[in-house]
Amino acid sequence: MSRSDVIDLDAIAHRMLADYHAATPGTIFAEGLRLDIPDAWRLQSAVTRLREQRGETVIGYKIGCVGGGNQKMMGLSHPAWGRLWSTEQFADGAVLKKANYANVAFEAEFAIMLNRTFDPEKVSAAEMISAIDAIYPVIEIHNFELRSEKPHGHELIANNAIHAGVIRGSARPVPEPGQTTDLSLIFDRETVDSWSSLQWPSDILSAIVWLAEQQAEAGRQLVKGDLILAGAFGPPIPLGDKTRVDVTSSAFGNVSATFV
Repeated sequence: MSRSDVIDLDAIAHRMLADYHAATPGTIFAEGLRLDIPDAWRLQSAVTRLREQRGETVIGYKIGCVGGGNQKMMGLSHPAWGRLWSTEQFADGAVLKKANYANVAFEAEFAIMLNRTFDPEKVSAAEMISAIDAIYPVIEIHNFELRSEKPHGHELIANNAIHAGVIRGSARPVPEPGQTTDLSLIFDRETVDSWSSLQWPSDILSAIVWLAEQQAEAGRQLVKGDLILAGAFGPPIPLGDKTRVDVTSSAFGNVSATFV
């Protein structure tokens, strides 16, 4: 018998969504809720249905826990994915409120936009790259609160991979294979994380095929216009008392936001 046979995932989903909008996400996990991984995915989907019923739209996906170290820390044997929402997309230079988030934290990464619906029967790196319309520098916003006992993988997945929004820079054309770039996350003009010589597509798109396979297994397709956050290279970093966030990339441009 699965846990979903003995717990009311729909009732938990209503509470999860209310807590999310109160900027106190996941309080039920502090009370001892533990889920197996399949039920964690079901709970994420239950919250998704509630958001869609009130008019929000899924506009793509994010990939998290790409590295083996982060997976081990979370008690997972694979990456995690979450949905991107129409109501949580922001333009370069956005001014947002810290109070709308829980321990607001950020990752520097790249996003891609698909130019056609991806055939789940043709899941390969070459097919995936051919379906990319553009690449963007992005700031991913996180509610960096994990309230369960370790490992937190079930809570991470149920809470939409702790995703809370995207600030997106300008589109750049798809580069030739072998293009390299640096990438930096900067708070108030101080670099807090950085990477050099990231290679397209091997480093940047390492988990894209996995995401396509996961969606196909659930009967979904990656479709034209989907925005996909390809995965960060480090953990979310809390902003603390800083206010300005910048992500810079020598090859793919810059993006910034202010949190007051």
